[in-house]
Amino acid sequence: MEQRLGVNIDHVATLRNARGGAYPDPLRAALLAEASGADGITAHLREDRRHIRDADIDALMSALRIPLNFEMAATAEMQAIALRHKPHAVCLVPEKREERTTEGGLDVATDQDRLSDFIAPLVEAGCRVSLFVAADEGQLQASVQVGAAVVELHTGAYCDFHAEGNRQAAEVELARITRCARFAAELGLEVHAGHGLSYESIAPIAALPEVAELNIGHFLIGESVFLGLGPAIAEMRRLMQNARR
Repeated sequence: MEQRLGVNIDHVATLRNARGGAYPDPLRAALLAEASGADGITAHLREDRRHIRDADIDALMSALRIPLNFEMAATAEMQAIALRHKPHAVCLVPEKREERTTEGGLDVATDQDRLSDFIAPLVEAGCRVSLFVAADEGQLQASVQVGAAVVELHTGAYCDFHAEGNRQAAEVELARITRCARFAAELGLEVHAGHGLSYESIAPIAALPEVAELNIGHFLIGESVFLGLGPAIAEMRRLMQNARR
């Protein structure tokens, strides 16, 4: 099966909210991404609503024909929203109010009982539950125990090292991701990856045979300023496909 590309439209909302108006519209970006070959749309409804808002989720659920991956913290408020909308996928992520972006993976291993209880109603409602985790075998084993179907491996550290030109550290991190992608697949988890990926860093991650889906947002939205969103997505797709040849 061809590797899927999920496009995160959070930072279209960031740009909109900078002026407090209605433009640019995240739904318009999502529909353009859909028309340009995206396999899914990711949107993170944060507790502080700093970018995506509740009305955006309403609009996306009503208009999209491709799956919505609803990123959220594991809170009662977000669970209620997810159960009301029943998106195709729910990805649980850690969330801190002071962070600029999601800084690390979810600590599943130390929160198994709560997460098991939290995930069960989402699975019963028909949502595929994904956990955004660091490339760590213990976190992957815990993800199976709590009932997740999918893990999304955090590629942020690898991308940071790559951007800094720290080749040795990037290779160490890539080896960890490679090992954990294989281990997750052996555990029966579907493997996704994302965070910080760019044209320059995508190939080694896209080449991993276990990685079924890549979720990319900030870079694509930034690149769309120069290329347009459709061409930016097309180039990312081309690089993903080349990595698999």
